[in-house]
Amino acid sequence: MSKQYDKAYFDHWYRKPGTAGAPIGGAARLARKVAMAVATAEYHLERPLHTVLDIGCGEGAWRAPLLKLRPTVQYLGFDNSEYAVGRFGGRRNLHFARFSDFQHLRPCPPVDLLVCSDVLHYLPTRELDRGLPALGELCAGVAFLETFTRADGVDGDTEGFVSRPASFYRERFARAGLTALGSHLWLSPALSDGAAALELPPEPAA
Repeated sequence: MSKQYDKAYFDHWYRKPGTAGAPIGGAARLARKVAMAVATAEYHLERPLHTVLDIGCGEGAWRAPLLKLRPTVQYLGFDNSEYAVGRFGGRRNLHFARFSDFQHLRPCPPVDLLVCSDVLHYLPTRELDRGLPALGELCAGVAFLETFTRADGVDGDTEGFVSRPASFYRERFARAGLTALGSHLWLSPALSDGAAALELPPEPAA
C-alpha cells in the first residue's frame, strides 16, 4: 500500500492549522454528524443506543462525541493504520483490520449503529466487494456510510480517491440489504420492513 496512514498523515489532515482542524471539517461538524446518526438510530430502534462499530475508524474520532451523548455506549473500532491502532488502540478500543478482512471477520454481534465514514471511496473495487456484505450483516439498526462519488466536489484528501458514480454504491448497499434513509444513513435489513413509505426515498420510476 503506497498511501501511509501514519502520524504524518493524521497530523496533516486532522491537526495542521489551516487544513480544517481536527477532525476534518471541524469538531462541531463531526458532533452534528454523530448527533444525527445517534438520533436516527434511536428513532428507528425505538430505544437508546447501546453499541457502535466503526469500520475505518482512524484514530477513533467518533468515540468522544458518542460518549458525550451516550456515556454508556460500547464503542469498537477497526482500522488498517498501524500507527492509529498502536497509539490509541488500548485507550479507545481500536483494533487492526483491513476492510477486506471483513469478508470473514465478525468481531461482535450486530450493532445499533455501524459507522464507515470517509472510507469506501478510497478502496479498490476488489477490496470493497470483499468486505461490503459485512456492513449489512453487522448492522442491526442504522449505518452511517459517508461516501463521495464523481458527482461530488471533494475537499481534503484526494490521494487515492476512486471516482465512481453514485449508482455503484447504491447497488452494492442494496445488495447488502441496506435501505437508504438519506444524509449517508442506511437502515439495516432487520428494520427495513418496518419503515413507513415516506421515511424512505421514492422508488425509481419504471
